[in-house]
Amino acid sequence: MVKADVLLGLQWGDEGKGKIVDVLTPRYDAVARFQGGPNAGHTLEFDNKKVVLRSIPSGIFLCRTNIIGGGVVLDPVLFMQEAKEIENNGIDLHKILKISKKAHLILPTHRLLDAANEKAKGASKIGTTGKGIGPTYTDKISRNGLRVGDLFDRFGEKYERCLNRHLDMLRRLGETPETAALERQWLDAVEYLKGYDIIDSEYYINEMLDNGRSLLCEGAQGTMLDVDYGSYPFVTSSNTVCAGACTGLGISPHRIGEVYGIFKAYCTRVGAGPFPTELFDETGKHLRDLGHEYGAVTGRERRCGWIDLVALRYSVMINGVTRLIMMKSDVLDGFGTVRACTAYEIDGKVTDRFPFDADAVDIKPVYTDMPGWNTDLTKATKPEDFPAEFKAYIAFIEKYLGVPVHIVSVGPDRTQTVVVRDL
Repeated sequence: MVKADVLLGLQWGDEGKGKIVDVLTPRYDAVARFQGGPNAGHTLEFDNKKVVLRSIPSGIFLCRTNIIGGGVVLDPVLFMQEAKEIENNGIDLHKILKISKKAHLILPTHRLLDAANEKAKGASKIGTTGKGIGPTYTDKISRNGLRVGDLFDRFGEKYERCLNRHLDMLRRLGETPETAALERQWLDAVEYLKGYDIIDSEYYINEMLDNGRSLLCEGAQGTMLDVDYGSYPFVTSSNTVCAGACTGLGISPHRIGEVYGIFKAYCTRVGAGPFPTELFDETGKHLRDLGHEYGAVTGRERRCGWIDLVALRYSVMINGVTRLIMMKSDVLDGFGTVRACTAYEIDGKVTDRFPFDADAVDIKPVYTDMPGWNTDLTKATKPEDFPAEFKAYIAFIEKYLGVPVHIVSVGPDRTQTVVVRDL
């Protein structure tokens, strides 16, 4: 029986999932996004082009079938902008993209609520992207959501009900926004969205697997941002872990095959929340500059630090990762010493477990230092090109996590990808 493989991030997002989906897609018949929304920015670089995808699966340039699953939240305005940019690159998106009827719609008022809620939190704000993701998932869970399938069934009635509810909530938050222009833009984009193949994606995907066609499930954000198992409350509003592929696409756990876990050779985070290995010195700034660590969607500076193997092992456990993929290895090329956090010291006690509320405790990372490789990895095309120090770094990570590294990225372009173990 053909199984669906899952690819997801193991840290706080921004691991480089878009590039690896793009690299892996020639092996698959279809790619499906299973959660998240336009707060995710998956960057692809090829043929001297740079494309940032937000809602559309990263297999769009190389795979003949791409699916936006039921676990995704979709903003018609941002979707239309993204889709037209892709079409300008010569891709007939209407032929290769399918959208689940069960995906929830982000309304203009969801974005207004996002901003108002964040404003009301004051100093305790989470650092949302402001794309309306949280309020849309809140409506979904409270059974007040509007789904893509609703566009074809009493849509006007359902939309007015949602709109009036949101306006009442905004008034109670002290906001009196003017929404007419936003509504017109949104309704125009809705008409564009209706021109796509809107499907019962759970039936389509299961029948596809039954007929021997292969599927790669693409996650957004990262494990440590999962609403249940991440660094709550500084998390996203969906399940970013492997189980999210089942709920977001309507496939059973026994249909999951390989689980690809992506991580950077160091750590980054955007927005507020715990980050045990964060560096506030020149080394942290150097990592940011070398890695061009700025959000693909927000443009915000990413916080940077050494690799956190405690958090990574936690992520590997939660997801059942079978294959590791290490990104941005070349960013560490010029460091004489590289560090890896292998334990935390909390209240004088050493632990190798990620704590329940990492933001409420004082975590002191316990590091293992290793010699740097001082070699330009960007020219490497095969494992034999790696210096001994870099091979030792990979081996150390594999031993600690108990999972083999299969792919190493040594630069932003899809060609700068070294397969170190047979896929």
